[in-house]
Amino acid sequence: MPAAEARVLTENAGRYLVRLCRHASKMNSRLHNRPRSHGGGGAPPEVRHAEWSDTDGTLVLSWGRCTLQAGPGLLTLHAEAGDPGSLGRIQDLVAGRLERFGRREQLTVTWRPAQAPGSAPNRAASPRTGR
Repeated sequence: MPAAEARVLTENAGRYLVRLCRHASKMNSRLHNRPRSHGGGGAPPEVRHAEWSDTDGTLVLSWGRCTLQAGPGLLTLHAEAGDPGSLGRIQDLVAGRLERFGRREQLTVTWRPAQAPGSAPNRAASPRTGR
């Protein structure tokens, strides 16, 4: 399954996590009023599930899934989808929203391919498991 990760440096990681998840949870209610295009055009994704705390969040979309984790000075994102096109749409959607929310802080989201499960980590942080 195609997957990507991003690490966003910010002292407001928990605040951005909550704001993004809260925004996503309200997307479906807005769709009945006026659909917008997201992630390269077309209809926005269906948000099937959104849950969050101050430190962890999960968004399940019709395109795939994105998990978020907030820590001291860092917001970690992990996106996965059934195909590369859907993964790209999730990446564009999440990055676009976070960069807009964090424009004063000049947030930048840079995605990279996620490490394959079971392979040795090549960074100091341990890989996420169980998802």
